Amino acid sequence: MKISWGTSLVLAIFSFIAFIMFFVITMITDKAYSHDLVVEEYYKNELTFQEQLDKTKNASLLSENIQLEQTSEGLVINFPQELEFASIKGNVFLYRPSNKQLDSEIPLSLSSHQLLVPDSRFIDGRWNIIIDWEYKGEKFYFKEDILY
Repeated sequence: MKISWGTSLVLAIFSFIAFIMFFVITMITDKAYSHDLVVEEYYKNELTFQEQLDKTKNASLLSENIQLEQTSEGLVINFPQELEFASIKGNVFLYRPSNKQLDSEIPLSLSSHQLLVPDSRFIDGRWNIIIDWEYKGEKFYFKEDILY
């Protein structure tokens, strides 16, 4: 059976459309290709960027900044020893860029200069640790990316 050029052209166009539709449906439904923004309110957070820069500058003026240490129990956050730990208020944000369901926020309530984030809160991979804190009316900001 011989296929004419017109029939061949229609079959080629139909095959191309079928391939593109298969590709689009696969990309939409497959969870491996699901990507979210790092934060839900991206544009709102962008408007406060100058405030964040000011807080980061305040943190750099301290004689000692926050230190992160990975131990077998979890992640230990060491606050500056020169500060009175009872006056430190704020939040620790644990962001997982690849999965927003793993994001969490921990309010700061210190009983010493160290805060332990348990190992059970982390899975292997990249984490963004953001600490937005205040000490006696002065605001500070600390951000570090870690591989856990």
